[in-house]
Amino acid sequence: MSNWNESADFVIVGSGGGSMVAATAIKDAGKTPIILEKTDKVGGSTAMSGGVFWIPNNPLLAREGIADDAEKARTYLDAAVGDVGPSTSRERKDMFLRQGPKMIEWLEGKGIPFVRYGGWSDYHDDLPGGMGEGRSFGVELFDINKLGPVWSKRLRVTEFAVPAKRAEAKHLPLIKTSMKAKIAAAKIGLRVVRNKLLGKKQVGTGAAIQGRMLKMALDHGVDLRINSGVTDLVEENGRITGVVTQKDGKPWRIEAREGVLINAGGFAHNAEMRKKYGPQPASTAWTNANPGDTGEMIEIAKAHGAALDLTDQAVWIPTSLPPDGARLMNVPDLPKPHVIVVNKDGKRFCDEAQSYMKNGQDYYKHNAVPAFAIMDARYFKKYGWGFRLGPVPKSWYESGFVKEAPTLRALAEKIGVDPAGLEATVERFNGFARAGKDTDFNRGAKAYDLVFGDPANKPNPGLGTIEEAPFRAIEIWPGDVGTFGGIVTDEFGRALREDGSVIPGLYATGNSTASVMGKTYPGAGASIAPSFVFGWVAARHALGQMPN
Repeated sequence: MSNWNESADFVIVGSGGGSMVAATAIKDAGKTPIILEKTDKVGGSTAMSGGVFWIPNNPLLAREGIADDAEKARTYLDAAVGDVGPSTSRERKDMFLRQGPKMIEWLEGKGIPFVRYGGWSDYHDDLPGGMGEGRSFGVELFDINKLGPVWSKRLRVTEFAVPAKRAEAKHLPLIKTSMKAKIAAAKIGLRVVRNKLLGKKQVGTGAAIQGRMLKMALDHGVDLRINSGVTDLVEENGRITGVVTQKDGKPWRIEAREGVLINAGGFAHNAEMRKKYGPQPASTAWTNANPGDTGEMIEIAKAHGAALDLTDQAVWIPTSLPPDGARLMNVPDLPKPHVIVVNKDGKRFCDEAQSYMKNGQDYYKHNAVPAFAIMDARYFKKYGWGFRLGPVPKSWYESGFVKEAPTLRALAEKIGVDPAGLEATVERFNGFARAGKDTDFNRGAKAYDLVFGDPANKPNPGLGTIEEAPFRAIEIWPGDVGTFGGIVTDEFGRALREDGSVIPGLYATGNSTASVMGKTYPGAGASIAPSFVFGWVAARHALGQMPN
């Protein structure tokens, strides 16, 4: 028998997406959970995210009369995700599809106010079962003052955690050309002023999700500890029975009578693991994952026999690196008119408006690290860059972050791209833009391609010629918001060994695991949703509330 310093029923490592769900489910059963967060902030990468769930057949769709069901969703997952290993097994997909809507109803019963994101298509809506209406949703804005003076300071909040509703934020990149965007900006501005007058600190996106989840957990009396990293799992007779953490600078052993759930994120900030597992070149300087995303729990689980898979995957985000050290995510930028992305040969190699994860995969596949965004003079006149809406800073030009030239040939020579290749590519693309149809990569042909397009641009909101000088270029890197592979788990969230057998007492969810989405991102929220669902499933399984 181990010499425990204390005991709990369920120990949860990490405070990301699925942690508060799991802890609250344990509390509901009259049991004792503990959440151990190694950093001084709560919320993980979920709190830094865009704050979206992707769950098919969810109750919000039904309330709006939009037809969806598990079979339609299963068809879509089969077409988009396929079978790329044990994480994408039929059993895991079916568990996600069955339990996702039930979990949302359970959370609504706890007072979580969800809101559907209309106009946010599935990312591969042209595949069988895909929905142009989208299956994504989030939560209402949240006033973090409701957490109280202590916990409001412990919630991880990014610079983008402004009181902007998703429908408003979507329009902002068009603020120079769109009245809808100007109205959205005015609403956000008025909300900021009102909040200041009323003493509110409203946030949106992932901070709103995790703020609400933290409030729910605290209201249920969940024991949540910061600065409490786990250094090892305790294994007895092949079963995980607890964890080793730190207290007052000394090892502290906590028994976990019903199990341990690892929800500690991936390894986006671990250069050694990225070199060991991921595609190259790679750099921790390109990631927007949370600082605690360092992967030690994946390695600890592996040392206790857990199998790993899909460790070469990440939620790739096309990213540019301005001189101020920021990492600008260019998801809304590349689908705009008057811009394309090329490789060193000056050639396009993908649909720039496709899923950000697919974009990153294509950058590696086509040896385009970095790739180059090529635009003409109209781009900065009409649109922002990297969620920054003001005028282009002079430092961007002075530092060489934005390179400029009077001709495409001169620009190509300046950035080390084949001049003839770039000229030919732009000429061909301009023909597509005038016709409104991209016959090379079908950019602008599916609903998702137009989510960030410019409706005022004709004939295709996502295609605009590149022909007005000066011409400009920006390097684009395969950044990410977290790695997407790790511990192999079954449909109940139980960690598995290489031979497929279960490691008793050990569960995992979130980016610590090989995702049920495999190598694909089916829609906005396709990492947050499985983290929540399998965290909830794992807790209920540990409680004996689900079939074995």
